[in-house]
Amino acid sequence: MRRPFLLSALLYGLLLAGLGTLDGRLLALAIPLGVYLGAALLLAPGAPRLRIRRRFGANRVVAGTPVAVQVEVHNEGPRQVKVLIEDAVPPRLEVVDGKPRLLALLPPGETVKLEYVVRGGRGEYAFQDVRITVSDPLDLLSYQVSLPSTGRLLVLPRTIRLRRVVINPARTRGRAGSIPARQGGPGVTFFGVREYRPGDPLRWINWRASARYPRGLIANEFEQERIADVGLILDARRRTNVRHGDDALFEHAVQATASLAEALLRDGNRVGLLVYGKSLEWTFPGYGKMQRERILQALARAEMGESRVFDRLAYLPIRFFPARSQLVLVSPLCRDDFPALVRLRALGYTLLVVSPDPVAFEVAHLGREREVALAARVVRLERHLLLGRLRRAGVVVVDWQVDRSLDRVLKIYLKQIPPLLWGVRVGR
Repeated sequence: MRRPFLLSALLYGLLLAGLGTLDGRLLALAIPLGVYLGAALLLAPGAPRLRIRRRFGANRVVAGTPVAVQVEVHNEGPRQVKVLIEDAVPPRLEVVDGKPRLLALLPPGETVKLEYVVRGGRGEYAFQDVRITVSDPLDLLSYQVSLPSTGRLLVLPRTIRLRRVVINPARTRGRAGSIPARQGGPGVTFFGVREYRPGDPLRWINWRASARYPRGLIANEFEQERIADVGLILDARRRTNVRHGDDALFEHAVQATASLAEALLRDGNRVGLLVYGKSLEWTFPGYGKMQRERILQALARAEMGESRVFDRLAYLPIRFFPARSQLVLVSPLCRDDFPALVRLRALGYTLLVVSPDPVAFEVAHLGREREVALAARVVRLERHLLLGRLRRAGVVVVDWQVDRSLDRVLKIYLKQIPPLLWGVRVGR
């Protein structure tokens, strides 16, 4: 409203000066300004009658994928209006094509479209109201309004395809899968021999053993392969994670959790997810592609946080997980986490810890000064001692430097695990 005020002040100033000095030339100068102001007042826009609708190219995408955003504004009023459409882009979303603002003439009954393309990292982004400025044709008077046009864009974390994650829980479920159950039955791995039973396929008969025992036939027995209950735990405590600028260790942990969930579900296991940090975000266990989608959506919304209650792993709600099931913890770990993890192992859970290395992550973002190298050496030694104590307690620990392939690191570490660390398996 500064322009109408300044124009009015100039008009009245010329009129007063002309009348005070009886100079017609000043009065003549005021005439065009008066006509201009009068036309603007005559054509001044009132409250606009606009309808707005927002569309996304996709409401659910993977991190880094461009998404088209379209805002349609329809003029339901009887007059043509000049509109400036401005859409507020949520923070952390980058506009990669087009602009989130548009100036256009909008005749009655017509529709104008604002289109642009955004891209962002993992998260859920809420779009708020669209601000529209309606002005007269002379751009002197304007009317601003915010129209509700909310929408949500869900950006899922990227996953790394893992060939296979070897787990051996103490208890398996009764459906066929890929985990050896140490029980005889249908399978592919030789388990032992027994007496031939009616209904056994002839190809199971062990003719060499049967020749030694002529009283009856001897059949081969194979080890059953079943599925398991797996509880994924993502450590979202702020004190365990390191951030440098836009790069955060927590994002690598989220990506690792998503990749593990995909691999475990692909093998037919029943998988649940617990995000442990600011609060408890629990995704009930399930199977298949629907469960993968639920877990990915939960990971897309996962955020670091602080809580006095959930500051330590001692308060993990273990009743969420079936007894003697497989737990997979993704956490950089703290020194005071040791008792809680040993307690889980003592309760009969088979525990696999995938630990993104915070020391290597932080050193990669710092300089090469002597002080930094010395401090890193001390902290790395403390971490090495903690991981060694966990391994001696029967916890399987994968020390992962995030600049290396998770698939390769898992293959190297899980291949070296002594069979005794997995415990005795009981079929169900």
